[in-house]
Amino acid sequence: MTETIKTDCLIIGAGPVGLFAVFELGLLDIKAHLVDILDKVGGQCAELYPEKPIYDIPALPKVTAQALIDQLMEQIKPFNPTFHLNEMVESIEKIGEPAFRVKTNGGKTFETKVVVIAAGGGSFQPKRPPIPGIEAYEKQSVHYSVRKMDEFTGKRVLIVGGGDSALDWTLNLVPLASRLTLLHRRDAFRAAPDSVNKMRALVAEKKMDFVLGQATSVEGENGVMRAVNVKTEKGEAVRIEADAMLPFFGLTMKLGPIADWGLNLHEELVPVETAAYETSEPGIFAIGDINTYPGKLKLILSGFHEAALMSRKASHYVFPDKKLVFQYTTSSTSLQKKLGVA
Repeated sequence: MTETIKTDCLIIGAGPVGLFAVFELGLLDIKAHLVDILDKVGGQCAELYPEKPIYDIPALPKVTAQALIDQLMEQIKPFNPTFHLNEMVESIEKIGEPAFRVKTNGGKTFETKVVVIAAGGGSFQPKRPPIPGIEAYEKQSVHYSVRKMDEFTGKRVLIVGGGDSALDWTLNLVPLASRLTLLHRRDAFRAAPDSVNKMRALVAEKKMDFVLGQATSVEGENGVMRAVNVKTEKGEAVRIEADAMLPFFGLTMKLGPIADWGLNLHEELVPVETAAYETSEPGIFAIGDINTYPGKLKLILSGFHEAALMSRKASHYVFPDKKLVFQYTTSSTSLQKKLGVA
């Protein structure tokens, strides 16, 4: 049994809007934990287009998506948020007025006064490779992310893919695995050139294997893998012995478990009112691309505005007896002290 984590606010989603919500909540002394299905903060910005320039952030004529995330992380440092990555929220249970018990697929349990859904278009779901029966091996032998590197120590590991995730984990797991094989359908990669060069050097040194082809079937029983059968680019059948397989075929956006949380939904989005961006359930808010309302614009700056208004309503739930006084960071000594700039 894991210990229940208690917090003022649980934010679901660690993209730019979720991160800025930490700042707005922090100004009001509301402590936050964040849960995200990805293995790093930043949401779509960090995962899908880190080098893509963004031109519509106020006062920043041009900023890359990753640089924006880095700046947001710097901005929220004074509030010491706690991140729970590689975790997906599976259930939300109402236990008070308002108070909620939230559980993740990783076995974590939170008790929180308010919940903020900042999950973009939903949760990122890994794309499953087209291998018959692969579902039976998932979580035991087939892994779509790496939670603990030590789990692969001494194992025969097969990594499938040609992007940054595949190459990064290839380089990280080579020292731990008893043997590591990288499988990709072609001899061209979408990953950083430096990573590709390092991988090729390891192959030349016979410290790992690289196979051109596609996985066609898995051998094993009861979720325990023994080998993966591959059809090479030349049409030959190859059998690769493996204890673990890590397919990195990219991600797709799905509403996921949000659909089962008892909220009113409209075309896979969460309707909210526009005074505080609260959902049909008091104490649960939705900000950013996951919400919908008349006139909604799916812009990061819109999500920032929503986070500011949400935080004020959240404060009434977290501190029901506390009078909320509006203050400016430019002139409020108390806010400047919280930010460490007084």
